[in-house]
Amino acid sequence: MSRGMLMNEDLLQRAILEQEPKDKGQGIANEEGTQLDEILKLCLEFRNILRIDHLWEFTSLARLNLNNNLIENIEGLDHLINLTWLDLSFNGIELIEGLESLQKLEVLNLSDNKISVLENMETLERLTHFSIANNLLGELDIVLYLRKFKNLFNINLFGNPCSKEGDYTLFIAAFFPDLKFLDYTLLDENTKKEASIKHRYVLEEMKCEELHKQKAEKAEQRKETEAKLHTDAFVEFLNGSDLFKCMFNDDQEADKLHRNETVIEYQQKALHILANFEQQHKERTVDMRKLSDRELLKVKINQCNDEINQLCKGLMTLEFQMVSQLEDITKRLDINISEMVGYFTEMDDYNGKVRVSALALLDDASKDNLDEFLPDDVRILFTDKETVMDALTTGHDNHLMKINDRETQLVSRANSWKVALIKGIQDKDLKENRMRIKDLHRYMDHLLVQLEEFQ
Repeated sequence: MSRGMLMNEDLLQRAILEQEPKDKGQGIANEEGTQLDEILKLCLEFRNILRIDHLWEFTSLARLNLNNNLIENIEGLDHLINLTWLDLSFNGIELIEGLESLQKLEVLNLSDNKISVLENMETLERLTHFSIANNLLGELDIVLYLRKFKNLFNINLFGNPCSKEGDYTLFIAAFFPDLKFLDYTLLDENTKKEASIKHRYVLEEMKCEELHKQKAEKAEQRKETEAKLHTDAFVEFLNGSDLFKCMFNDDQEADKLHRNETVIEYQQKALHILANFEQQHKERTVDMRKLSDRELLKVKINQCNDEINQLCKGLMTLEFQMVSQLEDITKRLDINISEMVGYFTEMDDYNGKVRVSALALLDDASKDNLDEFLPDDVRILFTDKETVMDALTTGHDNHLMKINDRETQLVSRANSWKVALIKGIQDKDLKENRMRIKDLHRYMDHLLVQLEEFQ
């Protein structure tokens, strides 16, 4: 067995000299050192290299050949930001990793390794050629990971367990409609047409899911961009309902409403009543089945009817109590939000408070009661009361115009959010109330039908 080699500076220098023309290589050797950041291509195949290393200076490298070595981990490529072609075939690699910085990569060869999962390739958006033949990809679904690469038109998958499935070619042709070559073979239009027909329904469903995911990602990106903009402007969490959600985090009534504790409490009471009724009703029906006296049976049936009516009244009363309490909670929520929205108007007091403070300071100046540590140039400002007040008024009028505009927007949007929130809660409560009453009547009808069997 060949002994593994370290990928060090000496090995790299020899490789550079070997791949250059003889006369040019001699010229490089005579210089103080090779300019590694100017090297565009590097061939390191068949050198028994154990680990990728010492490539941090090859920042201009476009092609790197590391096939037929003893490499087990993809690493040490972080500085190769201009790499477009990478060959790591015929090694011992088990995981795809360490490719995050290779955003310009177009050709990637990972054939003849030990890879079983396609992963960690999200940044390779420019990928056009991908070879992963003779690896351990077990199922065709694993290959669907590659659908995210919109520029991909050549894939080599032969020699993997998944390539031995009967539907292999049609599967790839269907789910990669822009692919030109599969395993060095041209995918003709007839094959693509047959594949699209066979997998039509699955493709439509997958396209819908991908479109939904793309929309969600774009929405999340817009939200993050907007959040950053608000943070930079020192108004974070003042947009939409974020401010109120923050306020309600420690609000017991809001938390109670959110967790539906009131509904749970009344449901437990209703379940307790039902459990008691069903136990007694079961005992009564057992006794009634044993009766042979028609008159006595009639009396028992009437008693059961009365019990069913009492049950209905009890559960309806409980339902109305719960609805009433939920309405009270919703009203209190409405009032609390309105009060918090009203707090925004307190900004109007800002100008008045500043004026009062300024007048007090001017009054101190007229009495020569200013702070002894106040600088002389600041003292001069307070000698002319009218000038100071005019400047203060003009400045604050401009400031308050901006503040009032922002206040109007906040109050308007907050009120709109509140109306939508309260309406949503009321509509949900109403819908659930109707469903519970409908279920109650259905249960009553079921009990009455059972009684009719005894008549």
